Amino acid sequence: MKKFKIPGFILILMMFSISCEELPDPAGERGVGVVPGISNLNPGIFDSKSLSTTYVEFTVSLAEGATAEKVTVVGSINDSAEESVITEITSFPSVVRIRASEAAQKMGIIISDIANGDIFIFQLLPTVKGKTYHSAAVLAVAVACAYDVNLATGSYHVIGGDWQSEGDVTLTSDPDNPYKIYVVGLEEIEGAVEDEGPLVMYINPADYSVDVPEVVICSDFFGYGPISYKGGGVYNSCTGAFNMNFDISVGDYGSQGVFIFTFTRN
Repeated sequence: MKKFKIPGFILILMMFSISCEELPDPAGERGVGVVPGISNLNPGIFDSKSLSTTYVEFTVSLAEGATAEKVTVVGSINDSAEESVITEITSFPSVVRIRASEAAQKMGIIISDIANGDIFIFQLLPTVKGKTYHSAAVLAVAVACAYDVNLATGSYHVIGGDWQSEGDVTLTSDPDNPYKIYVVGLEEIEGAVEDEGPLVMYINPADYSVDVPEVVICSDFFGYGPISYKGGGVYNSCTGAFNMNFDISVGDYGSQGVFIFTFTRN
Protein backbone atom coordinates (compact mmCIF):
# COMPACT_ATOMS: atom_id res chain seq x y z
CA MET A 1 0.00 0.00 0.00
CA LYS A 2 1.30 3.45 -0.88
CA LYS A 3 2.03 5.93 1.90
CA PHE A 4 0.13 9.19 1.53
CA LYS A 5 1.45 12.59 2.48
CA ILE A 6 -0.37 14.71 5.07
CA PRO A 7 -2.67 17.61 4.08
CA GLY A 8 -0.95 20.87 3.36
CA PHE A 9 1.56 19.42 0.94
CA ILE A 10 2.71 22.22 -1.33
CA LEU A 11 1.77 21.58 -4.93
CA ILE A 12 4.66 21.25 -7.32
CA LEU A 13 4.06 23.32 -10.40
CA MET A 14 5.32 21.89 -13.67
CA MET A 15 7.03 24.21 -16.06
CA PHE A 16 8.37 23.27 -19.46
CA SER A 17 10.91 25.72 -20.79
CA ILE A 18 13.74 25.85 -23.24
CA SER A 19 17.04 27.16 -21.97
CA CYS A 20 19.17 28.98 -24.52
CA GLU A 21 22.81 29.88 -24.16
CA GLU A 22 23.43 33.60 -24.35
CA LEU A 23 24.98 34.47 -27.69
CA PRO A 24 27.36 37.29 -28.54
CA ASP A 25 25.29 40.43 -29.03
CA PRO A 26 26.55 42.59 -31.91
CA ALA A 27 24.25 45.40 -30.78
CA GLY A 28 26.08 45.57 -27.47
CA GLU A 29 22.84 45.95 -25.55
CA ARG A 30 20.22 43.54 -24.35
CA GLY A 31 16.90 43.79 -22.55
CA VAL A 32 15.95 47.17 -23.99
CA GLY A 33 13.75 48.16 -26.88
CA VAL A 34 10.68 46.34 -28.17
CA VAL A 35 9.89 42.70 -27.46
CA PRO A 36 7.99 41.11 -30.37
CA GLY A 37 5.19 38.66 -29.62
CA ILE A 38 4.76 35.22 -31.20
CA SER A 39 1.25 33.79 -31.50
CA ASN A 40 -0.95 31.45 -33.57
CA LEU A 41 1.81 28.89 -34.04
CA ASN A 42 0.37 26.23 -36.35
CA PRO A 43 1.94 24.03 -37.49
CA GLY A 44 4.73 24.14 -34.95
CA ILE A 45 6.93 21.24 -36.07
CA PHE A 46 8.88 20.34 -39.19
CA ASP A 47 7.56 17.06 -40.61
CA SER A 48 10.61 14.79 -40.92
CA LYS A 49 8.94 12.78 -43.68
CA SER A 50 8.36 15.85 -45.89
CA LEU A 51 11.38 18.04 -45.25
CA SER A 52 11.31 19.53 -48.75
CA THR A 53 7.80 20.98 -48.27
CA THR A 54 7.17 21.20 -44.52
CA TYR A 55 6.91 24.60 -42.85
CA VAL A 56 5.99 26.37 -39.61
CA GLU A 57 3.72 29.40 -39.50
CA PHE A 58 3.13 32.01 -36.81
CA THR A 59 2.14 35.61 -36.26
CA VAL A 60 4.58 38.30 -35.13
CA SER A 61 3.14 41.38 -33.45
CA LEU A 62 4.23 44.30 -31.30
CA ALA A 63 2.68 45.52 -28.08
CA GLU A 64 0.14 48.31 -28.43
CA GLY A 65 1.95 51.61 -28.91
CA ALA A 66 5.32 49.98 -29.64
CA THR A 67 7.13 50.59 -32.91
CA ALA A 68 10.08 49.02 -34.70
CA GLU A 69 11.64 49.57 -38.11
CA LYS A 70 11.84 45.81 -38.57
CA VAL A 71 12.14 42.48 -36.82
CA THR A 72 14.81 40.11 -38.06
CA VAL A 73 14.25 36.38 -37.65
CA VAL A 74 17.54 34.55 -37.11
CA GLY A 75 17.91 30.81 -36.85
CA SER A 76 20.26 28.12 -35.56
CA ILE A 77 20.02 24.38 -35.06
CA ASN A 78 20.51 22.30 -31.92
CA ASP A 79 23.37 23.68 -29.82
CA SER A 80 25.00 25.72 -32.59
CA ALA A 81 25.97 29.25 -31.64
CA GLU A 82 25.93 30.42 -35.26
CA GLU A 83 22.87 32.45 -36.18
CA SER A 84 21.73 32.94 -39.77
CA VAL A 85 19.24 35.53 -40.99
CA ILE A 86 16.08 33.77 -42.15
CA THR A 87 13.75 36.67 -42.96
CA GLU A 88 12.88 40.26 -42.05
CA ILE A 89 9.48 41.66 -41.07
CA THR A 90 8.61 45.32 -41.59
CA SER A 91 4.87 45.48 -40.89
CA PHE A 92 2.96 44.30 -37.82
CA PRO A 93 1.17 42.09 -37.18
CA SER A 94 2.55 39.79 -39.87
CA VAL A 95 2.08 36.10 -40.61
CA VAL A 96 5.46 34.43 -41.04
CA ARG A 97 5.97 31.11 -42.81
CA ILE A 98 9.37 29.42 -42.61
CA ARG A 99 10.06 26.34 -44.69
CA ALA A 100 12.52 23.76 -43.39
CA SER A 101 14.29 23.75 -46.76
CA GLU A 102 14.64 27.56 -46.66
CA ALA A 103 15.99 27.54 -43.11
CA ALA A 104 18.45 24.75 -43.91
CA GLN A 105 19.74 26.54 -47.00
CA LYS A 106 20.32 29.79 -45.13
CA MET A 107 22.07 27.93 -42.30
CA GLY A 108 24.27 26.04 -44.74
CA ILE A 109 22.75 22.69 -43.77
CA ILE A 110 22.17 19.80 -46.17
CA ILE A 111 18.50 18.94 -45.82
CA SER A 112 19.22 15.21 -45.93
CA ASP A 113 21.31 15.63 -42.77
CA ILE A 114 18.29 16.82 -40.78
CA ALA A 115 16.91 14.07 -38.53
CA ASN A 116 14.12 13.43 -36.04
CA GLY A 117 14.88 15.11 -32.75
CA ASP A 118 16.77 18.04 -34.24
CA ILE A 119 15.65 21.40 -32.87
CA PHE A 120 15.59 24.62 -34.88
CA ILE A 121 15.82 27.77 -32.75
CA PHE A 122 14.36 30.96 -34.22
CA GLN A 123 14.90 34.25 -32.41
CA LEU A 124 13.28 37.60 -33.17
CA LEU A 125 15.57 40.64 -33.15
CA PRO A 126 13.79 44.02 -33.27
CA THR A 127 15.47 47.08 -34.75
CA VAL A 128 14.49 50.30 -32.98
CA LYS A 129 15.92 53.69 -33.99
CA GLY A 130 18.61 52.01 -36.02
CA LYS A 131 19.80 49.67 -33.27
CA THR A 132 19.13 45.93 -33.22
CA TYR A 133 18.53 44.06 -29.98
CA HIS A 134 18.28 40.44 -28.91
CA SER A 135 14.86 39.77 -27.41
CA ALA A 136 13.14 37.15 -25.31
CA ALA A 137 11.02 36.09 -28.29
CA VAL A 138 12.40 32.63 -29.06
CA LEU A 139 10.70 29.79 -30.92
CA ALA A 140 11.92 26.18 -30.71
CA VAL A 141 10.77 24.01 -33.61
CA ALA A 142 11.33 20.28 -33.42
CA VAL A 143 11.80 17.93 -36.36
CA ALA A 144 9.21 15.20 -35.87
CA CYS A 145 6.76 12.92 -37.67
CA ALA A 146 3.36 14.13 -38.79
CA TYR A 147 0.52 13.21 -36.45
CA ASP A 148 -1.16 9.82 -37.01
CA VAL A 149 -4.07 9.11 -34.68
CA ASN A 150 -3.66 5.37 -35.25
CA LEU A 151 -0.17 5.61 -33.74
CA ALA A 152 -1.48 7.54 -30.71
CA THR A 153 -4.13 4.98 -29.77
CA GLY A 154 -4.42 1.29 -28.93
CA SER A 155 -2.82 -0.88 -26.25
CA TYR A 156 -0.06 0.79 -24.21
CA HIS A 157 2.28 -0.33 -21.44
CA VAL A 158 2.49 2.20 -18.62
CA ILE A 159 5.23 2.56 -16.03
CA GLY A 160 4.50 4.94 -13.16
CA GLY A 161 8.01 5.14 -11.70
CA ASP A 162 7.97 6.39 -8.11
CA TRP A 163 4.20 5.90 -7.99
CA GLN A 164 4.97 2.17 -8.24
CA SER A 165 2.43 1.53 -10.96
CA GLU A 166 2.89 -0.66 -14.04
CA GLY A 167 0.59 -2.43 -16.48
CA ASP A 168 -1.37 -2.14 -19.70
CA VAL A 169 -3.98 0.49 -20.50
CA THR A 170 -6.11 1.34 -23.53
CA LEU A 171 -6.01 4.65 -25.41
CA THR A 172 -8.80 5.73 -27.74
CA SER A 173 -9.46 8.96 -29.61
CA ASP A 174 -12.53 11.16 -29.57
CA PRO A 175 -14.54 10.59 -32.78
CA ASP A 176 -14.76 14.35 -33.35
CA ASN A 177 -11.23 15.29 -32.28
CA PRO A 178 -8.27 13.02 -33.09
CA TYR A 179 -6.05 15.03 -30.71
CA LYS A 180 -8.27 14.22 -27.72
CA ILE A 181 -7.14 10.89 -26.25
CA TYR A 182 -9.02 8.89 -23.59
CA VAL A 183 -7.04 6.68 -21.18
CA VAL A 184 -8.76 3.71 -19.53
CA GLY A 185 -7.16 1.32 -17.06
CA LEU A 186 -4.81 3.40 -14.93
CA GLU A 187 -6.56 2.38 -11.71
CA GLU A 188 -7.23 -1.17 -12.82
CA ILE A 189 -3.47 -1.80 -12.98
CA GLU A 190 -3.38 -0.54 -9.38
CA GLY A 191 -5.99 -3.12 -8.40
CA ALA A 192 -8.60 -0.44 -7.79
CA VAL A 193 -12.00 0.08 -9.39
CA GLU A 194 -11.92 2.73 -12.13
CA ASP A 195 -15.51 3.92 -11.83
CA GLU A 196 -14.92 7.57 -12.76
CA GLY A 197 -13.11 9.42 -15.52
CA PRO A 198 -11.78 8.65 -18.01
CA LEU A 199 -8.52 10.53 -17.92
CA VAL A 200 -8.22 12.74 -21.02
CA MET A 201 -4.98 13.78 -22.71
CA TYR A 202 -5.16 16.72 -25.13
CA ILE A 203 -2.36 16.74 -27.70
CA ASN A 204 -1.46 20.20 -28.99
CA PRO A 205 -1.38 19.82 -32.80
CA ALA A 206 1.19 22.62 -33.10
CA ASP A 207 4.00 21.20 -30.96
CA TYR A 208 2.69 17.85 -29.56
CA SER A 209 2.75 19.03 -25.97
CA VAL A 210 0.09 17.26 -23.89
CA ASP A 211 -2.32 18.76 -21.35
CA VAL A 212 -4.31 16.74 -18.82
CA PRO A 213 -7.08 18.63 -16.95
CA GLU A 214 -7.73 17.35 -13.44
CA VAL A 215 -10.16 14.45 -13.29
CA VAL A 216 -11.23 11.90 -10.67
CA ILE A 217 -10.81 8.40 -12.10
CA CYS A 218 -11.63 6.35 -8.99
CA SER A 219 -14.24 7.34 -6.40
CA ASP A 220 -12.66 5.36 -3.55
CA PHE A 221 -8.97 4.48 -3.70
CA PHE A 222 -8.64 1.62 -1.19
CA GLY A 223 -10.72 3.49 1.39
CA TYR A 224 -8.67 6.71 1.19
CA GLY A 225 -11.20 8.61 -0.90
CA PRO A 226 -11.21 9.64 -4.56
CA ILE A 227 -8.00 9.73 -6.60
CA SER A 228 -7.47 12.36 -9.28
CA TYR A 229 -4.83 13.09 -11.90
CA LYS A 230 -3.74 16.24 -13.69
CA GLY A 231 -0.61 17.38 -15.48
CA GLY A 232 1.07 17.46 -18.84
CA GLY A 233 3.83 16.08 -20.97
CA VAL A 234 5.02 15.43 -24.51
CA TYR A 235 3.84 13.10 -27.26
CA ASN A 236 6.43 11.50 -29.57
CA SER A 237 4.76 11.49 -32.98
CA CYS A 238 7.33 9.09 -34.43
CA THR A 239 7.02 6.29 -31.86
CA GLY A 240 3.58 6.96 -30.36
CA ALA A 241 5.09 7.24 -26.86
CA PHE A 242 3.84 9.65 -24.20
CA ASN A 243 6.14 11.04 -21.49
CA MET A 244 3.86 12.45 -18.83
CA ASN A 245 4.05 14.21 -15.48
CA PHE A 246 0.99 13.55 -13.31
CA ASP A 247 0.13 15.44 -10.12
CA ILE A 248 -1.84 12.81 -8.18
CA SER A 249 -4.23 13.70 -5.35
CA VAL A 250 -5.92 11.27 -2.96
CA GLY A 251 -8.98 12.19 -0.87
CA ASP A 252 -8.36 14.53 2.06
CA TYR A 253 -4.63 13.77 1.85
CA GLY A 254 -4.34 16.09 -1.13
CA SER A 255 -1.52 16.12 -3.65
CA GLN A 256 1.02 13.33 -3.34
CA GLY A 257 3.43 15.05 -5.70
CA VAL A 258 4.29 14.94 -9.38
CA PHE A 259 5.16 11.53 -10.81
CA ILE A 260 6.70 10.59 -14.16
CA PHE A 261 4.66 8.16 -16.27
CA THR A 262 5.79 6.66 -19.57
CA PHE A 263 3.30 5.27 -22.09
CA THR A 264 4.81 2.89 -24.66
CA ARG A 265 2.88 1.17 -27.43
CA ASN A 266 2.54 -2.59 -27.08
